[in-house]
Amino acid sequence: MENTNDTTDVNFILLGLFNHTQIHLFLFAMVLMIFIVSLTSNSLIIIFIYMEPRLHTPMYFLLSQLSLMDMMLVSTIVPKMAANYLTDTRTISPTGCGSQIFFSVTLGGSECFLLAAMSYDRYVAICHPLRYPILMNQRLCLLMTAGSWLLGVLDGLMQAGATLSFPYCHSRKINHFFCEAPSLVRLACADTKIFEFFMYICCILMLLIPLALILVSYSLILTTVLHMQSVAARKKAFTTCSSHLAVVGIFFGTTTFLYMRPKSYHSMKHDKVVSGFYTILTPVLNPLIYTVRNKEVKGVLSRWMGEIMSVKNK
Repeated sequence: MENTNDTTDVNFILLGLFNHTQIHLFLFAMVLMIFIVSLTSNSLIIIFIYMEPRLHTPMYFLLSQLSLMDMMLVSTIVPKMAANYLTDTRTISPTGCGSQIFFSVTLGGSECFLLAAMSYDRYVAICHPLRYPILMNQRLCLLMTAGSWLLGVLDGLMQAGATLSFPYCHSRKINHFFCEAPSLVRLACADTKIFEFFMYICCILMLLIPLALILVSYSLILTTVLHMQSVAARKKAFTTCSSHLAVVGIFFGTTTFLYMRPKSYHSMKHDKVVSGFYTILTPVLNPLIYTVRNKEVKGVLSRWMGEIMSVKNK
């Protein structure tokens, strides 16, 4: 008799985000285009920051890490979703499922703390500009980045390991377009209440601690800006922070809506749409926001484009 409790031999089935109607085929093509644009734009930001000496500062180093996380996140989700949709298989192995949970949780958690580190960088730059090289030195910058990755990895290992340790002896149909811990746990034929409680607490801490640090940083920034006498200095300070605030608003808005609502308010249809925004759209919005609002990045980009055009003309 087949052992239905064995989670290593039987694949899971992802019900997906799209079916094969005309409108969904168009939406799928849009997702692929967004995926390509996201990989390209984030790769260009990393290359610009690496190759341009003017951008070798803590702020741009943190920005390059954000782009790296966005590239990895969208690469974790979209290729498998696209392969399943095009081949109409919709299956994913337990190993693939665990990998998706690990990487999505790791990158989401790491990005939370990285955005908090970026808000501290903006606080030091605006509130203590003369002491910026001392307070935001290379060692601290590397420590904050490593800490962000480490906390994300620990959260990812815990959730992926615990989720796959449960027996799945009934339905293996995951009502999602990628393996997400809450969606998978609902299928377990075991008592998961304790794990779900700790997972909920963990999500709250991974969101609220960085968000609290960000709010404290921007409260201090706002106090400093309001005491500035120069209108030009105020405008420059607001411009410096606006890009980061936009990214924080988009990221924490979607993740808070997704993971911190009471269970009774959850709808799988809405959760899939919000997850799509968080995992597919956010990685392409971040580089666009930073390049549109950032004069230095736009300056480097326009100079590089000018050099390329001049070489082509010659």
